[in-house]
Amino acid sequence: MVALVACGGGAPPAAQQAEQAAQQVEQAAGEAAQDVEKAADEAVAEVSEATSSTSEALGSEGAAVATEFYSQADYEAALRMRDLKPLNPDDPVWVQYLEENWVDTTQYKKDPPYTVCFSNAGVNNPWRVVGYTTMQAEVDLHPEIEKFIHVDAEGNDEKQISDIQDLVAGGNCDILIVSPNTTKALTPAVEEACKSLPVIVFDRGVQTDCPVAFVQPFGGFAGYNFGYEGAKFLVDNLPAKANVIALRILPGVDVLETRWAGARNLFAESDLNVVAVEFGDGNNDKVKTIVTDAIQKYGHIDGVWMDAGATAVAALEAFEDAGQPYPVINGEDQQDFLVKWQQEGLTAIAPTFPTFQWRTAVIAAMMTLKGERVNDPWALPQPAITQANLDQYVQPNMPPLFYAMCGCETMPDFPQRWGGTAP
Repeated sequence: MVALVACGGGAPPAAQQAEQAAQQVEQAAGEAAQDVEKAADEAVAEVSEATSSTSEALGSEGAAVATEFYSQADYEAALRMRDLKPLNPDDPVWVQYLEENWVDTTQYKKDPPYTVCFSNAGVNNPWRVVGYTTMQAEVDLHPEIEKFIHVDAEGNDEKQISDIQDLVAGGNCDILIVSPNTTKALTPAVEEACKSLPVIVFDRGVQTDCPVAFVQPFGGFAGYNFGYEGAKFLVDNLPAKANVIALRILPGVDVLETRWAGARNLFAESDLNVVAVEFGDGNNDKVKTIVTDAIQKYGHIDGVWMDAGATAVAALEAFEDAGQPYPVINGEDQQDFLVKWQQEGLTAIAPTFPTFQWRTAVIAAMMTLKGERVNDPWALPQPAITQANLDQYVQPNMPPLFYAMCGCETMPDFPQRWGGTAP
């Protein structure tokens, strides 16, 4: 609203009329705003009532999505990318891309041999162990890499920031690959590194566009798609009013928050009854107890959604102990779940966050140092394991928590290098 200010003396009639008109407009605007606010409150109440009538747990504290990690635009982008097919389908999946976002890297071109430095968030869970093993095997395929320097941050932001600073200050790195421990904390360190050498970021992102390339399935929207994929399978395979429990690891982790956001959005639109949303800390015993308690409380659980699959078998064991039929469930591409699925004939799906991206990060680094164009973001495919392709990924000779979507089966020393035995 334009403010009318009278300077000195009484306002002339025209000014008085304008002032009165302005006051009337302000009053009308205030009344209109109150009406809009009231209508909005009523709409929110209606949505909340509709949600709580079928899924009371979606209003619980554990079901909240941390706002700092959620973007409606990113969620919609993930849904859009679900319809995309690789533009280079004849290439191996770890070098495929869903969109062309080419950037010129000629400024970084240099002759080999190369020293590649890698600042790793950690090798502190089975997914990261499989990924790092796969990355090392990819490095071995490149004779132009003379030295590969790996620094493990052990899941600590401060250590990783220091690691990156030391790697850059050492002056020995031709290129730096970073898998950030957390997005926000590592952004300044990555920005500073970009001033000295080319940087490739993968797995988790940073809040800057200074890296040469960001490598991740779905170009950074993989979390939303993972959660949506599992939720959609439950919605498609369960009857109306079926009881569903959602198992999360812990709050406040970007990739886990976006996985839950992708699922929650779909559950809120469905007619399924989400009876509980619980944090299991990635602990088998705790997850089994949560599921056991839910079965006892609600009489039956028809579906289980999970934001990561490492405890999927423990969740299924709770149904066995209770003498209940197996639920419709999503796990992940770890072997113990895939074997259980095949043996028991589960109604299941395994969304993935493929470990083959650890190969892609090295390949992107080599392309950059050779002055070849590279995609930024490099939007890799994000395949899911379904009943149709399950047999392709079941490998009983591999460790229980081996992640099958590694793209490593044809690499030298497979399966022994990954802890498996010859079939």
